[in-house]
Amino acid sequence: MQKISDLLQKFPRWAALGAGALSAYGFAPWGLWPLTLVCFALLIHLIAKAQNAKRAFMLGWLFGVGHFAFGNQWIAVAFTFQAAMPIWLGYIAVLGLALYLAVYPALATCGAWLLTNPPRLWGGGARAARDGGGSAANAASDFMPPPPTSAVPLIFAFAGLWIITEWLRSWVFTGYAWNPLSVIMVSMPYVAQTASVIGTYGLSAIVILTVGGVYQFAALRTRTVSGERTKGRWTSYSVGGVLLCILVATAVIGRFSLWGGDDRSAAAQVQAVTVTVVQPNISQSDKYALGYDAVNFAKLAMNSRPLPDQGPRLILWPEAAIPDYLEEGYPYRYYQGQPGDSAAGSRARLTTLMGDNDVLVTGANRLVIEKGQLVAARNSASVMDAYGQLLGHYDKAHLVPYGEYLPLPWLLQRLGLARLVPGSLDFWPGPGPQTMTVSVNNKPVKIGLQICYEMVFSGEVVDRKNRPDFIFNPSNDAWFGDIGPPQHLAQARLRAMEEGLPVVRATPTGISAIIDADGLVVKSLHLGIDGRIDAQLPRAKAPTLFAQFGNIIPLVFAGLLILLALLPLAHRRGSR
Repeated sequence: MQKISDLLQKFPRWAALGAGALSAYGFAPWGLWPLTLVCFALLIHLIAKAQNAKRAFMLGWLFGVGHFAFGNQWIAVAFTFQAAMPIWLGYIAVLGLALYLAVYPALATCGAWLLTNPPRLWGGGARAARDGGGSAANAASDFMPPPPTSAVPLIFAFAGLWIITEWLRSWVFTGYAWNPLSVIMVSMPYVAQTASVIGTYGLSAIVILTVGGVYQFAALRTRTVSGERTKGRWTSYSVGGVLLCILVATAVIGRFSLWGGDDRSAAAQVQAVTVTVVQPNISQSDKYALGYDAVNFAKLAMNSRPLPDQGPRLILWPEAAIPDYLEEGYPYRYYQGQPGDSAAGSRARLTTLMGDNDVLVTGANRLVIEKGQLVAARNSASVMDAYGQLLGHYDKAHLVPYGEYLPLPWLLQRLGLARLVPGSLDFWPGPGPQTMTVSVNNKPVKIGLQICYEMVFSGEVVDRKNRPDFIFNPSNDAWFGDIGPPQHLAQARLRAMEEGLPVVRATPTGISAIIDADGLVVKSLHLGIDGRIDAQLPRAKAPTLFAQFGNIIPLVFAGLLILLALLPLAHRRGSR
């Protein structure tokens, strides 16, 4: 192990960059999560050996560049489905995004180093040198790490700060919460179920604590075998015991979460409700091609009509499934070309696919008209009954920058940039999570709606004042090749675990799925096929702890971890 450590110290920057790149392969579709754990152990080792905070920041940033560049490579595929910008610009966009996102792990590594390697005398050191009380050399030494004894405080600090930086990443500059570290654990239900208590970001900290615990005990074992005396060894073991207790508690919480009871009031409402999830398999390259509107609708129709002896259903279509405007009140020119040249004509065509008392939820854009002028559009999901009556709409609130709107258009348009979705009209955001109640088979069903990318934002997918029976996530993952869709599905599974709610996804090319309240995929349609899923809605569970308190819990957990990191320091200071 010492030889490996010496080698890493010769090339720490390349090691950080390479480890970050390899760590991305723990996410779907590869699922090599042990590799991710090894890469994070390497990062912890590099931080522990860093000579100063600047070096710790740089190592964390390089790790983040590799991690996000390889983890977000699917974004480049989206540039192949538009003609406004050169395709190669997609790879520049991925790299540019990675350079920014890498700041967040860098803040975590730098902060962890500073918390565990502060000036030796609080208020002394560099301040004393400025005041003539010490040499600059002595002041500089106050910021040097102590002899390598224990990385446990560093591990606690790093885990706590990772929670905070992942949370910050979810909302700073509108947020980009894609692929939190915890999503690699989705395939391990006993571990991932901890998200029902401490949320996605708290679960990310558990991953780091696990990695750090193994790393620390391996390091102590190596020193013991080599005969090296370790100062503060029993303190390290004590704090390590706290770490072990946290990990055991994680397993217990996960186990009991899987045994959690159903929400009986919700179950009584939805247990007899059948859903039909439709996947037409229209690729993004064909979606806007001449004549493909008819092909698309034919596939939707083929997979939507009721089966023999099938009762009332919820029919669930993907995001932007049809180009028609279903809402009345727009100038006539916007209805031209759709059935009957009217909203009523389009709705009438949809009713031909529905049985008695069916309810259809479909992605369909809406327009914003002010003083007779078109000023914006909304990416919406519209709900309609079997008689052609619109029951309501949900407008997507968390829009995708560069996808559905172009930030700083006065600057970026001059640089030749455009948004990925065709057209020059910007989308306007809706008010946020909403619950819509519809009647299916004479039973009220509460639908929580989250369109596409909105589903990745932990703690922001449900109206907590009006808890739904399930979450419907219409999405268009056709933009993102073979890598983006399985990653999106994995994050939807985490939302199901967090909220204790079933999640249903409908996409044009896959992966459409029904996910139960434990985050397990009940039925799915794979990438690149057309078809339908007919099934009963899984039962909701009683509201989880996370569903009740949201991201307050992981942030409190972060504070506790940081306090644990500071305990050995306080002990050291008190013993002077």
